[in-house]
Amino acid sequence: MLYSDQDIKIAGDKPSKDIQQNISKKAEEKTLSKAQIKAAKELGKTIARRFSADAEKFSSADETEDFDMLLQRRLLLSFTATVGFEQYCGDDALSGMAQKSFLDTLKKENAELYGSSADTGAFSFYYLAYRRGSEIDRRMGQTFAMLCSHDGDPVYQELGEALYCWFISVVRKTAAELGLTD
Repeated sequence: MLYSDQDIKIAGDKPSKDIQQNISKKAEEKTLSKAQIKAAKELGKTIARRFSADAEKFSSADETEDFDMLLQRRLLLSFTATVGFEQYCGDDALSGMAQKSFLDTLKKENAELYGSSADTGAFSFYYLAYRRGSEIDRRMGQTFAMLCSHDGDPVYQELGEALYCWFISVVRKTAAELGLTD
């Protein structure tokens, strides 16, 4: 597309009031984000440590425990952290920072857990259930049971639902303590 000289406007030395207001607004937003960056990173780090502590608590299960269930437990909690960051950080950038801090902390402090807690296949199933928007906790339980190869089993469904509800409340409470939510 060709432009003529008449189509091009050159701004003067002084920006218009609208431009000044936009610049001020962006500066305010940046300042708010700077004030919350530390909290978002701390949220990710704290949730990673809670996640790691839970994994350690349940990794020493005896021989009769279902290994697949333990793996799916980790995946559900990792997924829950991800959507919790999205819900309680109030900003996509802050959510991304919390998620990055979560993953960096896991990678640094527990590389084995880091490697086993991000299965995109399982996350896809959880996201499908999550995005439906209604009865999320019940749908998380159903998806957990299915991924544990116990589709329709009410015990596994209730366990998955309880895990999701518990960990989303941990993320919510921690985000509130750090001042990320109202």
